[in-house]
Amino acid sequence: MEVILLERVEKLGGMGEVVSVKPGYARNFLLPQEKALRATKANLARFEAEREFLEARNAEARNKAADEGQSIDGNNYVIIRKAGETGQLYGSVSTRDIVEAMSGAVKRNMIKMETPIKALGLHEIEIKLHPEVSATVTVNVARSEDEAERQARGEDVIASQLEETKADAEAAAAERAEIAAEMFDDDFVPEGFDDAEETAEEAETPAVSKGEEE
Repeated sequence: MEVILLERVEKLGGMGEVVSVKPGYARNFLLPQEKALRATKANLARFEAEREFLEARNAEARNKAADEGQSIDGNNYVIIRKAGETGQLYGSVSTRDIVEAMSGAVKRNMIKMETPIKALGLHEIEIKLHPEVSATVTVNVARSEDEAERQARGEDVIASQLEETKADAEAAAAERAEIAAEMFDDDFVPEGFDDAEETAEEAETPAVSKGEEE
């Protein structure tokens, strides 16, 4: 199906261009969203007659979107989620979650995210406020506010956690090895063993009577 674009549509073209699209895309999105008209002679004439009005309307919408973009561009939003030791989320962060984190400042269809977020970390997300205006925000997905602050400072919390776990395991192994080495040492005497030996020697020593002493 051929349509006349009433505004710039990503990957299709700019205002006034006649493009060929799939019928379903036109009927379900472009036409009901007033982003295009069917490319008939009547509509072509209508577009030319309304071009000045449409261009002014688009410029107004673009300027408004640019102002809104300045207020959110570069912002950071924290989302707390449960996750495993490797950083994989128990679930995911969707466009709905991002809208909530942004307090409804944008609509879900403005958030350009191919797949839901499924891991901890900092994720840059594009916000399409207008066909010609975009903003970028950072979504900080963490298991706690403290972890989110560390990630915001540039720390890889998962790598840090793995290093800590590795260090603890190495320290425990070294301690066990030290104990084992002491147990096989010829000079090693378990705690309390000296006292027990002395007690045993006293028990084996025969008692000496006064007559024998004399």
